[in-house]
Amino acid sequence: MASRTFAFALLALASLPLAGCLQPLYGTLASGGDVASQLQAIKIAPIGDRLGHYLENELIFGLNGTGAPVDPRFLLKISLTENVQSPLIDTVTGYPTSGTVVVTATYTLTPTQGGDPITKGVATVVASYDRNSQRYANIRASRDAEIRDARLLAEQIRTNIAAAFAEKG
Repeated sequence: MASRTFAFALLALASLPLAGCLQPLYGTLASGGDVASQLQAIKIAPIGDRLGHYLENELIFGLNGTGAPVDPRFLLKISLTENVQSPLIDTVTGYPTSGTVVVTATYTLTPTQGGDPITKGVATVVASYDRNSQRYANIRASRDAEIRDARLLAEQIRTNIAAAFAEKG
């Protein structure tokens, strides 16, 4: 029992130098603002196609879920590439039995006044779905996979942008 207490005390003592190194992602920034208010001030450039519509809606909710009007200070531009793959083929019928929707988003966040990008990056997500002989069911399953991809992409992009804001302070 004494060795456990000693080991815990030693571990706590060893972690003290790291206490000042961690900064909460959504805490107050060194510049005085906070990450949440900066995320709310992002305007999203229109993204084309159905998948872009899903992604734009998810980002609007993820960045400013309050719905409060805020003057945009940043512009987020996103370009998407989508690829549907069929990794499994039925050997009897020769038709695919599953599909995989792979979406890659390239994004850039810049100040609306112009200047160097605050952050840019690439996010990739994958969603699978089952295919069968019913055409409408395949279309609906593919669309549901796109919606799942859009939700995951929005989370990745929002987290990366929030980390960039927190890093720059």
